[in-house]
Amino acid sequence: MMENQNRLEKLFQKKKDHVLNVYCTAGFPRLDSTIDVMKSLEENGADIIELGMPYSDPLADGPVIQASSMRALRNGMTIKKLFAQLKDFRKSISVPVLLMGYMNPVLQFGFEEFCKDAAAVGIDGLIIPDLPIYEFENEYATIIKKYNLDFIFLVTPETEEKRIRRLDSLSSGFLYAVSSSSTTGKDKDFESVKNYLYRLHDLNLKNPILVGFGIKDKASYEDACQYANGAIIGTAYIKSLENSDDVQVSTQNFLKNILN
Repeated sequence: MMENQNRLEKLFQKKKDHVLNVYCTAGFPRLDSTIDVMKSLEENGADIIELGMPYSDPLADGPVIQASSMRALRNGMTIKKLFAQLKDFRKSISVPVLLMGYMNPVLQFGFEEFCKDAAAVGIDGLIIPDLPIYEFENEYATIIKKYNLDFIFLVTPETEEKRIRRLDSLSSGFLYAVSSSSTTGKDKDFESVKNYLYRLHDLNLKNPILVGFGIKDKASYEDACQYANGAIIGTAYIKSLENSDDVQVSTQNFLKNILN
């Protein structure tokens, strides 16, 4: 078993705000572009990489990420292939990397096997939006801990305080604050989001908070960072890669517009 150096914890100790987590879909735009995309993200300023495992029924994802998922599946991406691609990624990538996906393909792969392989290649944590709290606590938390993986839960503006506190106590790494209850990629009215983030901030939770869904440019990134430790960008980045011939150039241009 690989020793997880707890890269997320170290990152948040070092950097209290403007933490940028960028989502990309494994095997997109091409089957073999996963590592190129990840390297480009790190080189151009991403603090965390959230690597999406393509699935045919991604409930929390909007049309752009769904389309990238379908394309990656058509490209031939599977969890097994992904682990093969990630075998030596820690030789060239040092930022925290999370795997984001859904329970069905993970269970088909074998949950413990999945955690073991993720830890062995150097993955830091998991985001599995459709894993219920009850099952997490009673069945999967011990396996996740056994392999030193962080597990990140999502909260929404509708989540009650009691549940937020419970999810915060179960999460490690950070808490993923979904800016609304819709899918990813929708435009958001940031005024209503602000009130929600204020509320989270006032709860004095143990985990740092990153805001996701609807962060697409410098303005929305700065807005999110005012009220949380950082932001998660997915759809807008995937769009920038859709018709890209050069992952490096597209990533550089995209992140320059966000960070500069």
